[in-house]
Amino acid sequence: MWLRKITAGNFKNYELAEAEFVSGLNILYGDNGSGKTNILDAIHYLCLCKSFLNPVDSQNIRHGIEMFYLEGVFTDENEETENTVQCGFKRDKKKQIKLNRKEYDRLADHIGYIPLVVISPADSILITGNSDERRKFIDALISIYDRQYLENLISYNRLLQQRNAMLKQFWEQNNFNLAMLEIYDMQMAEPANYIYKQRSKLMEAFIPVFQDHYNYISDRKETVRLEYQSCLSDGRSLTDHLNETLQKDKKLLYTSAGIHKDDLLFLLDEMPIKKIGSQGQQKSYLTALKTAKYDILKEQTGKKPILLLDDIFDKLDDKRVERLIVKVSDKNYGQVFITHTGHHKIEEILHQHQLYYKLLMVSNNKITTP
Repeated sequence: MWLRKITAGNFKNYELAEAEFVSGLNILYGDNGSGKTNILDAIHYLCLCKSFLNPVDSQNIRHGIEMFYLEGVFTDENEETENTVQCGFKRDKKKQIKLNRKEYDRLADHIGYIPLVVISPADSILITGNSDERRKFIDALISIYDRQYLENLISYNRLLQQRNAMLKQFWEQNNFNLAMLEIYDMQMAEPANYIYKQRSKLMEAFIPVFQDHYNYISDRKETVRLEYQSCLSDGRSLTDHLNETLQKDKKLLYTSAGIHKDDLLFLLDEMPIKKIGSQGQQKSYLTALKTAKYDILKEQTGKKPILLLDDIFDKLDDKRVERLIVKVSDKNYGQVFITHTGHHKIEEILHQHQLYYKLLMVSNNKITTP
């Protein structure tokens, strides 16, 4: 499925913007601050019901206005049918998502209908941030194609909050009830086991794909490795780990062991990339992570996701830029959007490799074809 036309009303810097796209490569260029990224964010809203830049919906309304409205006309790969997705949000009201004029009962029901992957400067938090960010990366990916995973994740997190609250309550009341705590331990074990198995299954498929993507982008100039870390990887159950850390948890007043502590280890030449990786190497690493995510989503959903590349060529040398553009222009990819301040370098590569594309200029809060 690909986006043929978009309309954005009172969304961020746009009073009213309309644009039509092609099913392959779309290049949006313009000065910094012109609104290129905002168009990608509008596409993200239509596919995943949220912004990839700002989680606060009200802050995505144009200044001084009460609501924003987005509409996208999507076409299947054979161009036989069209579906219209509408997203609207009014201050202090519930966000609405409609498919062919019919509102969803739950926003979650729309997730996965039009899979999408975005690569942006904000991805650097996967390397520089804490383990929460890397778990979100895994969880968001699996949740798109496995609803049972999402249900287990919600269940586990709810029980975790209750267990932590109970630890604090025991301390405040100076009355520790081991039997009651063990009930939560046993209840947490089942969803934890499912989550661990699905994360392990994903990473088994994900890691070789990621390595292939990095090797291609870097032309095998460095060696990278990705490692999934979990307390459950030692073969013991969650209850065993919780029993082991019980005294520690009583002092800390929170649960210190469990799948909520899982992490991904990012290595470059067997050292943490956060410590030794250049900006170009880190950007190559993140790009390989996201393009691997693209491949996994395509395999699991049977659909080619829309790919958004927001200002990703900064910090990459010319050779890596060329290899990446050629890669995403391949028939294995579907619709691709690229933002850049200029277009001459990209066009030179596209012409050299005889690749088809559509060029759009973003200026003065308008999108035009030059």
